[in-house]
Formats: sequence, structure tokens, C-alpha cells
Amino acid sequence: MSARPLIRITKEFRFEAAHALWQYDGPCKNIHGHSYRLFVTVKGHPQGDPSHSKHGMVMDFSILKKIVNELIVEPFDHALLVNADTPHASMAKDNALFGKLYPLPYQPTCENMIHDFATRISGALPAGISLHSLRLHETATAYAEWYAEDN
Repeated sequence: MSARPLIRITKEFRFEAAHALWQYDGPCKNIHGHSYRLFVTVKGHPQGDPSHSKHGMVMDFSILKKIVNELIVEPFDHALLVNADTPHASMAKDNALFGKLYPLPYQPTCENMIHDFATRISGALPAGISLHSLRLHETATAYAEWYAEDN
């Protein structure tokens, strides 16, 4: 194998979170939870140096896991996600009933979350690795997708 091909690798992550959508006109205006599944796909060229400890790898999956766990899973898991600019945030603040509150600068929809996640992850990837795509499942049959080529 002479040329180093461009390869995409994907890792799946899971977290539980609750949210409420301020001024939404359906049942999701109420606080409810989801079992989120996040698929993170990065791309790069496999390490070509036979003496390198990561020879043949685009990126060590454990490094990708560390980045995503730190930036996404740990802050969002088992949190109540609310828009910081709505009464939801002020009602839940300092209220022990809500425990782990995570006010966000946006309405916590799947679409807004995936855009936020793309920004967070892209900025933390090692040199030579880029974020290709994300897929965030809110339910087993509903998800949002983000592709670098579209943004």
C-alpha cells in the first residue's frame, strides 16, 4: 500500500437527558427525556510510519472517546437541558427537584444540539483529523444529521 487513503472512522456514544421546549405547541413543551445516541465520524489519513505506535490508525478510538465524553456526554448526561433565555431556566435554577440543570444558549432541539456538538468536537480534534459528520438520535426512529460539507 503506497498511498495513504482518506478514511472515515465512526464511534457511537449514548447519554440520557431531559429537555423542555419553550413555546412549542405540542407535547414536547413538557419536560420529558430521551435516550440519545450520537454517532461521530471523523476523517483523516492513517498513520504511515511503521515505527509509530498508532501506525495504520486514522485516530485512536480512545482519544475520540475522551474528547466526546468530556465535551458532550459528561455535561449532557442525566441533565435537564433548557434554553437559558426562557422562564424554564429561571424556574429550574436553584431548585433541588431538577438536579443537574444545563442551561444552553439555544432551544434544546435535536437540530440545535447537533450543531453545538459539531462546533465543540471540531475544535478539539488533533491536527490532521477533521469532523466529517454527526448523527444524533433523539428516539429510535428520529434523528438529525450534520455534515461538514454542508457547513
